[in-house]
Amino acid sequence: MELIKTRHELEQAVSELEKSDFVTIDTEFIRETTFWPELCLIQMAAPGVTALVDPLAPDMDLKPFFDLMANEAVTKVFHAARQDIEIIFNLGGLIPHPIFDTQVAAMVCGFGDSISYDQLVGRITGDRIDKTSRFTDWRHRPLSDKQLDYALADVTHLIPVYLHLKQQLDRENRAHWLKEEMDVLTARETYDPHPEDAWKRLKLRVRKPIELAVMQRVATWREMEARERNVPRGRVIKDDAIYEVAQQQPKDVQALGRLRSIPRGWERSGAAAGLLEAVNAALALPREELPKLPKPVHAPEGAAAAAELIKVLLKLVAEREGVAPKMLASSDDIERIAAEGEKADVPALSGWRREVFGGEALKLMRGETALRFNNRRIETFSPDTGLVSAAE
Repeated sequence: MELIKTRHELEQAVSELEKSDFVTIDTEFIRETTFWPELCLIQMAAPGVTALVDPLAPDMDLKPFFDLMANEAVTKVFHAARQDIEIIFNLGGLIPHPIFDTQVAAMVCGFGDSISYDQLVGRITGDRIDKTSRFTDWRHRPLSDKQLDYALADVTHLIPVYLHLKQQLDRENRAHWLKEEMDVLTARETYDPHPEDAWKRLKLRVRKPIELAVMQRVATWREMEARERNVPRGRVIKDDAIYEVAQQQPKDVQALGRLRSIPRGWERSGAAAGLLEAVNAALALPREELPKLPKPVHAPEGAAAAAELIKVLLKLVAEREGVAPKMLASSDDIERIAAEGEKADVPALSGWRREVFGGEALKLMRGETALRFNNRRIETFSPDTGLVSAAE
């Protein structure tokens, strides 16, 4: 299998792939030492067509690939799509659409939580994938035939997996479930985070508004610094250093140098000057402009017990519907429904999840549905009529 190394060759491959109503896609990349992932290989396949694209080739222009990603007539099939989409968005400024994520579809179809690609291929096709090339440095050239075969298998096996899952979704009338998930996965805000929101990635280890203000400004500075230098955030400063800076609020080089989390001598670097500027900008904020600390949510009495009942209901509904519990509700969803009821703003109470599980959970909270153990199994029933409403 030869690598595609020029725009002309890529245009020819894309013209063949576009004859199909779907194309399977995977990417190989490196990001251990960079902020932005470095794209090293693109694999694509459709029935009867395969393509391996070398984005590192000196004469390569990926515009035909990005045009394919924007082609609404072709469904783009990925497994665990988020990182692939992130790369395409960063390099091409677009989000592939429409898409089909086989990992999400597999959870909807009852294959378990976050099933791996090789496990999914094995269960659907019976084939085993050779994993020996998994840890390849995909930047290295030339790539061996074994490495190329491994990379291509990622998309050729995806064809029967996609067709199987699509057929099952259609048969069970769950295609609209997946569409809701794909709408979230292809939302622009998922891949275009604002630097000023970087603090939300951190644990809230602050107790005062001024500490939160410093943490926000320093996190924004680190995000912008990491992007500009194209290095991981931790290479700029680590999370623990941000927490300590927020608490100690160093105003100058000397104060910064006394912090335990700051490497010796780093306080005299150019990066340190940017950090101190962020700290002092936060300290200069008028009191009325300081951010407010999020108020802790105190669960009402009985919420913990209610959450345990909802977990039982979740397991029951997941087994009945043949869907992974993780797809129906997260632990946070359950805790918030137990504490807030109908007012809980969680995914489990919207869209298809509400139809399948969230509505039942609210009925359980209101006493309109009850759980009981009958003939060695748990079932739900109406306390008023005694009728079983959600048995297997």
